Amino acid sequence: MFDGFQRMDIQTSQVRIHLVKGGEGPPLLLLHGYPQTHAMWHRLAPALAEHFTVVAPDLRGYGDSEKPPGDPDHQNYSKRQMAQDQVEVMQALGFERFSVVGHDRGGRVGHRMALDYPERVLKLAVLDIAPTPYVFAHLSRELALAYYHWFFLAQPKGFPERLIGFDPVGFLHRKLGGWGTGLSAFAPEALAEYERCFRDPATIHATCEDYRAAASIDLQHHAADAERIRCPLLVLWGRKGVVHRTCDPIAAWREYAWDVRGEAVEAGHFLCEENPAETLRALLDFLL
Repeated sequence: MFDGFQRMDIQTSQVRIHLVKGGEGPPLLLLHGYPQTHAMWHRLAPALAEHFTVVAPDLRGYGDSEKPPGDPDHQNYSKRQMAQDQVEVMQALGFERFSVVGHDRGGRVGHRMALDYPERVLKLAVLDIAPTPYVFAHLSRELALAYYHWFFLAQPKGFPERLIGFDPVGFLHRKLGGWGTGLSAFAPEALAEYERCFRDPATIHATCEDYRAAASIDLQHHAADAERIRCPLLVLWGRKGVVHRTCDPIAAWREYAWDVRGEAVEAGHFLCEENPAETLRALLDFLL
């Protein structure tokens, strides 16, 4: 995967971030989601690198990036902190302004980044998510059952970590294969990478902290926001997925951004691996 890309680690002010970088042109930051790593971009990154300098990092706590322990108020895994990590990564690479594409948790990091650093984010695309505060405010029976992991992973430290730790690969497979597709959608080398990383107890803890932050400090940050996302926003979602069934994604994002457009992709939750061609076409139409 990622032939021709350079692998590197960048030390930010707080954590070490692992990433791959390739291509030439305007900078484009790709942020993965749960329970994956930067490997989720392997089917899109080469084509995007024909137009952009592509930077695909592992978020703090994920993949081969550093995994600081959780703290009582979950600040270490707030989307504000995760966004700061990636802004510092891009700055270290010499990029002051850039576009962002985020899937799942990466989209939530991108949301916070566009609010906290509006002078840096030129365009933002979010893949298969509704805004975090919108999800909590519009929770339905169907959504709660589909997103049960939001509430399980957010339980106090030690409880979900211990249960997941008994069979981390089994839990990983259930999450990857339970959102509108099966495991056959994932390339064997990508699936092996997800399994390798998710076997690490530090990863399990960090990803739980990510969801604990979403249910606490992230909501506090959103409640204090006085502005919407200013940059152009593209919303893509899977026609076979939970977001499509439970909300109107365009209407949801228009409560949080000024300039919103988007469409459904013939896929489940993992658009980039289930339908890379249609996802790439939509991204290029927007980014170019």
